[in-house]
Amino acid sequence: MGMQTTLNFEIDGMTCGSCVGRAEKAIAAVQGVSRAEVNLANSSARVTIDGDETARAVSGALLEAGYPAVPRKQRLQIEGMTCASCLAKVEAALNGVSGVVTASVNLASGVASVTTLTDNPAGLIAAVRGVGYDATPINDGAQPVDRHAQDARRIGWNVLFAAVLTFPVAVVEMGGHVFPIIHTWVNSNIGMQESWLIQFVLATIVLAIPGRSFFTKGVPALLRGAPDMNALVVLGTGAAWLFSTVAVFRPQWLPEGTVVVYYEAAAVIITLILLGRWLEARAKGRTGAAIRKLVGLRPATARIERDGEVVEIAVDDVQYGDILVIRPGERIAVDGILREGESWVDESMITGEPLPVEKTKGTTLVGGTVNGNGALRMRATAVGADTMLARIISMVEEAQGARLPVQDLVNWITSWFVPVVMVIATVTVGVWFLFGPAPALPFALVAGVSVLIIACPCAMGLATPTSIMVGTGRAAELGVLFRQGDALQALQGVEVVAFDKTGTLTEGRPVLTDIMALNGDEDGLLAQVAAVEALSEHPLGRAVVQAAKDKGLTLPVVKDFTAITGFGLSAQINGRTVLVGAARLLTREGVDAAPLSEMTDRLARQGKTPMLVAVDGQAVGVMAVADKAKPNAKATVAALHAQGLRVAMITGDMAATAQHIADELGIDQVVAEVLPEGKVDAVKALQGGGTKVAFVGDGINDAPALATADVGVAIGTGTDVAVESADVVLMAGDPSGVGNAIAISRATLRNIKQNLVWAFSYNVLLIPVAAGILFPLWGVMLSPQLAAGAMALSSVLVLGNALRLRWVQP
Repeated sequence: MGMQTTLNFEIDGMTCGSCVGRAEKAIAAVQGVSRAEVNLANSSARVTIDGDETARAVSGALLEAGYPAVPRKQRLQIEGMTCASCLAKVEAALNGVSGVVTASVNLASGVASVTTLTDNPAGLIAAVRGVGYDATPINDGAQPVDRHAQDARRIGWNVLFAAVLTFPVAVVEMGGHVFPIIHTWVNSNIGMQESWLIQFVLATIVLAIPGRSFFTKGVPALLRGAPDMNALVVLGTGAAWLFSTVAVFRPQWLPEGTVVVYYEAAAVIITLILLGRWLEARAKGRTGAAIRKLVGLRPATARIERDGEVVEIAVDDVQYGDILVIRPGERIAVDGILREGESWVDESMITGEPLPVEKTKGTTLVGGTVNGNGALRMRATAVGADTMLARIISMVEEAQGARLPVQDLVNWITSWFVPVVMVIATVTVGVWFLFGPAPALPFALVAGVSVLIIACPCAMGLATPTSIMVGTGRAAELGVLFRQGDALQALQGVEVVAFDKTGTLTEGRPVLTDIMALNGDEDGLLAQVAAVEALSEHPLGRAVVQAAKDKGLTLPVVKDFTAITGFGLSAQINGRTVLVGAARLLTREGVDAAPLSEMTDRLARQGKTPMLVAVDGQAVGVMAVADKAKPNAKATVAALHAQGLRVAMITGDMAATAQHIADELGIDQVVAEVLPEGKVDAVKALQGGGTKVAFVGDGINDAPALATADVGVAIGTGTDVAVESADVVLMAGDPSGVGNAIAISRATLRNIKQNLVWAFSYNVLLIPVAAGILFPLWGVMLSPQLAAGAMALSSVLVLGNALRLRWVQP
């Protein structure tokens, strides 16, 4: 088995939910495919494959199914080729890259043309270099186009063309039924036969030119025995056009009293469905607005120092370690560390936080953010795909392309829907023909065509993915990233939100508040502890080190430093063993902590975190640090309570300290003095009885709990390990993002349910109406034109409802 690779690519020709099901079925049938997800809203697929040949097989399977993958064309300039043998080596290397469908190399020009299902220029270049040649991408300078906008322009022209030709047909035929004077005028001045001939010409042009795509896609689908929405349109409009053409040119073939034409039905149906697709394309373009907005944050150029001069280069050419010069008001090109200067930087596009952030020497700068009034020099620490902005875009794209569990049910239903509709239409025609009033044939035709047209499951297929795209896009604007798409559904069902304390609910930047040495030498105790803590990354330790610096103390040399996870630190100073940590560390090492217990309890009751110190097996003192609650922590807990959620806190701090913070913030339940693995047990305990739990944390020690919870929520300002273990990432350090994430999750799922109820109700209720169920009671039948309008309107309403998520308030 080859290495697993995930391909993300566009698929053409999908217009409804049944298309999604067929495309997924075609992909899943390919040997070597372990996972396939197809998204109708952005016409894309995410496929996990084993081996290099599978991409070609996937592409072939989709082509055969009638939903071809949209390939990416990439061109490379190859250096070093001298003969046909070189050419063969390069072609073989390129064809061996996962995702490559075809690769051809021109020896004369040295250009390789590669068709891939995924954008992987680095992989292509590496493959060429691996066989001894060099390659560089050829940039044609073309800006990436918005495919939905492109589709909207193309369909818009087709709508206009179809409407111009359809208008006279509709006025003459439909207007004649509504206003008898029009019928009289046509008879007197044009003649009915001549009128029908004109309608034949105009309607045929509508079907052949703007409506051509329906037939080029629908007819092959019918021939393959896998009808889709295009097939329904083809059958409906084709039946209307064919019956009308027979009535015009061979009226003797039809029973007496049935010679009528339905050219206006065929033309109006094509025009209205195209109008619906145009509106869909415009709306789909807006669903991806968040991604385009994020992409737009990336500047095209950067100013860097080279050989003592400042030069402007393409941002893609910036390398790790380059020194960049940022002028006031400029957008920062890549991630880095500030070397010189001070400024306030607007990071709202990344974090959702409106207030600028102060930047001084040594602080991090994020690509895509906007510098304030200061001139800055920074060193690049992340470029290209490694920048935070690129990772955010990647996460948003992945979430937007995700399929929620509810979508599986939708896809299963729509896969059966079109064949069932065709059976219903056939039965409808038969019933009307056998039992309908005279003339039965036209009634049967109208009812059958109406059923075919109105039953298109476009709205069903769009109901879920469009809401996901808009919801996750809005979440990104508020600084909430759904790393896993199914977290969007899982988060709205949580009943308990459990927080880590340090760095999540509190600032994570504690300060030293108390020093108590049993021998009275507080500075000596501080120097020893600071020397040990200087080798630790724990925020409590940094507070001690900072206090020693502030006092100007000289720190002794430390040897044999050991961090004991969940307990504290051990080290050798001047040949003596120093222990620094919680009371459980002293107990673990057999040290009597009783002399410090009174001081420890008093400090804990004040909401401070005690750090006990022992030297050579004897307790010698205690220090305390305090970590303030974040400004919005109390409001966050109150907001979660208002949403009907229970709030817990899981921390390694002493129970008294944790309870003090919990009382201050209004937290319902506290689990304190737990080790990292204890946090997992605490989460599992909260999950007892099937309770859904979200855990919010920021540190390495939170990663197991984040992975164990039903939904893991990481504070984006925390460690990479925590972020990678989480399902949801809050880009700002503000815990209030949890409330935003839950609110968006609930709004999105509510929106999806609304869309699904509308889509299914529309089909369930209107198919019988289209079949003529109301005719025996009130003599009412649904015309094919109204059916086409209702079908187009259903999709537009679903998209419009999804777009409401763009205005979800934090």
